[in-house]
Amino acid sequence: MKRALIITYYWPPSGGAGVQRWLKFVKYLRAYGWEPVVYTPENPESPESDPSLLRDIPPDLEVVRYPIWEPYSAYKRFLGRKKEEKVQAAFLSEEKKNRRAEGLSVWIRGNFFIPDARKFWIRPSVKFLLSRLKDHPADLIVSTGPPHSMHLIAQQVASRTSIPWLADFRDPWTQIDFYKDLKLTSLADARHRRLEKSVLQHANAVSVISPTMAEDFQSIFPRKYEVITNGYDEEDTGREVAEPDPAFSIAHIGTLTGTRNPVVLWQALKELLVTEPGLRNDLRIKLVGKVDHSVTTALGAHGLTEFTERMEYLPHNDVIRIQQASRVLLLLINNTQNSKGILTGKFFEYLAARRPILCIGPPDGDAAAILRQTNSGLISDFDDITQTRINIQSYYRQFRENSLSIHSRDIEQYSRKALTGKMALLMDSLLRLNQV
Repeated sequence: MKRALIITYYWPPSGGAGVQRWLKFVKYLRAYGWEPVVYTPENPESPESDPSLLRDIPPDLEVVRYPIWEPYSAYKRFLGRKKEEKVQAAFLSEEKKNRRAEGLSVWIRGNFFIPDARKFWIRPSVKFLLSRLKDHPADLIVSTGPPHSMHLIAQQVASRTSIPWLADFRDPWTQIDFYKDLKLTSLADARHRRLEKSVLQHANAVSVISPTMAEDFQSIFPRKYEVITNGYDEEDTGREVAEPDPAFSIAHIGTLTGTRNPVVLWQALKELLVTEPGLRNDLRIKLVGKVDHSVTTALGAHGLTEFTERMEYLPHNDVIRIQQASRVLLLLINNTQNSKGILTGKFFEYLAARRPILCIGPPDGDAAAILRQTNSGLISDFDDITQTRINIQSYYRQFRENSLSIHSRDIEQYSRKALTGKMALLMDSLLRLNQV
């Protein structure tokens, strides 16, 4: 078996979106001739914990854990937060913020912790891995980010060993939606961009999750970028299917940040509660995961709080059941400059649930293209209240007629096993090039 050293910050029992992609690749890589070895922190600051994901780890997998120091203890003390409180990504806050303290902490984060707060793991990891590789060789190095410090570890190890290196990007770097909120000085911005370009230039291959992300990276450094999307695991979705909710339930799964707050949807629902007979008795909005305070405020302002059910982070297997039981699955694209290239991991699990998808986002984006290709749902733009109202009304009337269903097609290409095969082909090609 060819051996791949996979450098990742997120690994079970850590939960959240950052874990899923390479956990699923690792799960199926052996079927394609690759033995994965995972390198991950011993004591990470993860946003959630999900022990149910441990079942996806292949038997006898070698997981190498190494201690990490992160500045989050000082960060929590500075903001008056409890030691055990989780640090949320993407500037999500479930309560109103202390603007002065938050602003200062963001400025420190953006300008002193480059590329991110895991930077202090780079040097000790490089030293440790260089020593370990002497007795435990690898044929390939894979880094997955964010956090992008993982790429910098891989870059240094690869340059000193001549082992081929694949850099996999689950999200952009300087083009991520909250980059402009980091309050960067011109010097810090230049350093971020220099490090990003260096990774894109020196990696033997770079994989990304969407066509638009590939185009955006082309503008930074022109080269070939392999598009390998996220997907769904048939072993998760192929179990007993949950019974549909009796209510007209609209469910959003995952973190609901301020940039995903669908005000146009709340406005459309407010109007339909008046004009559509029966909706007041049938409507149920299910929010599973962390919810930004701006969303909570908007729901209240539009008179929707009484129709809303909130659930904290749930184990992944419970989430699958909720997706299958919900009448409509709500896909919210971040209303940011990079919206066209956003393809969340949950989107593909939505496809596998085969429930109608209601999407709020750019009609010319990557998510919209897949929705149309697979015939899996309806989409309206961020500020198109007319189309949003029409889409909800269409689904609701089908619900009342007991005919609300979806006839999706061609989703098998997004299975995790098929995508792992695609990733394995890319990994194989790097070995062949390295042998020439």
